[in-house]
Amino acid sequence: MNNTIVGIDVGTSQVKVIVARGQDGHALPSILGTGYAESRGVKQGYITSVADAARSIAAAAAQASKAARVPIKRAYVSVGGVGIEEAFARGEAVVERGDSEITERDIPHAIAAAERALPPSAKLNRKIIHTIPLFFVVDGVRVLGRSPLGMKGARVSVEVLFITCLERHVADLVAAVDEAGIEVEDIVAAPLAASFVALTKTQKNVGCVLANLGSETLSLVVFEDAVPISIKVFPTGSSSITNDLALGLRIAPEEAEELKRGAVLGAPFPKKKVDDLIAKRLSDMLKLVEHHLKKIGKDALLPGGIILTGGGSSIQTVSDLAKAVLHLPARVATLAEGSPGKIQIGDGSWAVAFGLCVWGTSQGGNLEVHEETSFSHSLKSLWRWFKKFLP
Repeated sequence: MNNTIVGIDVGTSQVKVIVARGQDGHALPSILGTGYAESRGVKQGYITSVADAARSIAAAAAQASKAARVPIKRAYVSVGGVGIEEAFARGEAVVERGDSEITERDIPHAIAAAERALPPSAKLNRKIIHTIPLFFVVDGVRVLGRSPLGMKGARVSVEVLFITCLERHVADLVAAVDEAGIEVEDIVAAPLAASFVALTKTQKNVGCVLANLGSETLSLVVFEDAVPISIKVFPTGSSSITNDLALGLRIAPEEAEELKRGAVLGAPFPKKKVDDLIAKRLSDMLKLVEHHLKKIGKDALLPGGIILTGGGSSIQTVSDLAKAVLHLPARVATLAEGSPGKIQIGDGSWAVAFGLCVWGTSQGGNLEVHEETSFSHSLKSLWRWFKKFLP
């Protein structure tokens, strides 16, 4: 099948793989098969053992391939570890045309200038995995609500969000997927991938934050005017809640994990103590979200609220706590309505894997992984990708 897309989410606790088929028009991909395996050789979202991670990826991919009855040769892969950072820069370009009309040739030149303007610390040992234009300025006047194409001016500048990751982390991830016998088509930041299926158009327009509660990481992406304006990954996750329960109740980690997920165990644990232990750790994690929103000037200013996804979002009290701590509307993302096909996924922990399939369907191409052969080809490829995030 030429229109088959595969998304591989390499998480700290599990590797999740979705095989999907692209749909005509703007419909979401149809899910053909899914697979998952326990993650090995992964810590806080980055690879610690390429060989172990490759075996986990191969096991999950084999399961998905069997379910979909489709061989897996290429895939879109997420990176979501603590190595992800954001950087901002502005670039400017002189409009080429003699009549001063801004064309598609001018925008990539301005974006390239922004990349050159990044401080050395933002590029040292780091790889740019996403380059997202936030807004444009023509001759000193900000362009509101749309791109500057077709406008006239002498100079066009752009404010750009660069999402970067440690080069070593990206290289190890690609090596692990390759060792599993799968070619990497594109590397996508996990929070960005999840946003394609966990957020509505309205939420992105009015402003919201998507929080992925992973096993060992808490990742955020903030949207405003339909554009991601900030991304952050914290080295804490829902496994900390499991550890708190194990220590506080003096039980095995396996029992604590079941208790965290709402299971009723044989031992008579005081419900209030269990709830207090869970609430304390969740509140600490949500305060990290609050601190980041204050840092970027968006605390209590996102009408779309906070949308929670990832394995930790299955904790029953998480949305109520999020409302109380952040003073924002809060809900847990569900994917049941947006996953057509013979397989339905309602668990938000699949958001990244399914989002990778949507990414592959809507933008295609291998724009970040393979080097371009010429500068002009690079500019054209960059422009096709950048248009996805134009205001």
